[in-house]
Amino acid sequence: MNKPLLADALHQQSVFSKVPEITAYFWITKLLTTGMGEVFSDYLVKQINPVIAVILGGLGLAAAIILQFRVRRYIAWIYWLVVVMVSIFGTMAADVVHVVLGVPYLISTLFFAAALAAVFLIWYAAEKTLSIHSIYTFRRELFYWAAVLGTFALGTASGDMTAMTLHLGYFSSGILFAVLLILPAIGYRLFGLHPIFAFWFAYVMTRPVGASFSDWLSKSHNLGGIGFGEGGVSLVLTMIIVVLVGYLQIARPDVKSKTPASAVR
Repeated sequence: MNKPLLADALHQQSVFSKVPEITAYFWITKLLTTGMGEVFSDYLVKQINPVIAVILGGLGLAAAIILQFRVRRYIAWIYWLVVVMVSIFGTMAADVVHVVLGVPYLISTLFFAAALAAVFLIWYAAEKTLSIHSIYTFRRELFYWAAVLGTFALGTASGDMTAMTLHLGYFSSGILFAVLLILPAIGYRLFGLHPIFAFWFAYVMTRPVGASFSDWLSKSHNLGGIGFGEGGVSLVLTMIIVVLVGYLQIARPDVKSKTPASAVR
């Protein structure tokens, strides 16, 4: 193999190095982490000073991000640790905007939607792609995690908006967003919806789905929930996530050995 071909092959092999392959395991783990982050964030701010809780959440996210950037390939437990910390801190960020600053859920939802749109626009202007299969440079990884953080904040605000402002309740909100989550899959499979748009639309929807159902399980009856409590639901979800991520780390079903050139963009 000549040098240009060898360099191209090495380049293609590196495309999947920092992100998992999109499988059923990905979506299941993503939904679990969204639910866990929602209820654990609520649990944390009730157990300790909310300011200290936000600081701890921010420090935990920073530590996880640094760890993720230091590795050169996708490592399941590190990647999903970042997602969990983004979930926790993203929930806190959305709650601070509403509870501390007094911004209505509708306004915060529009704000986070605009912020996420800005991330996508800047990302595309700089890199000419929003594909997660192209996350093999430091700058693209920065854009990727900025977008992920934006999706969590937006999902939290929109879920709270439907549950509280629109008075749908947690369970009905979960059903609503579950339907919206399925739509891009149908559009992609049957109607040729652009795969990158379908992915990110579904990714945004996973947050309010997981958060709404976890709130429904944890909140008290007078708030429209079942009443299992944030601590108990957080613990159960964390145990399931640990087992699932442990399996991903060992069996590596979400690691693709070869990358087609067409997947880059």
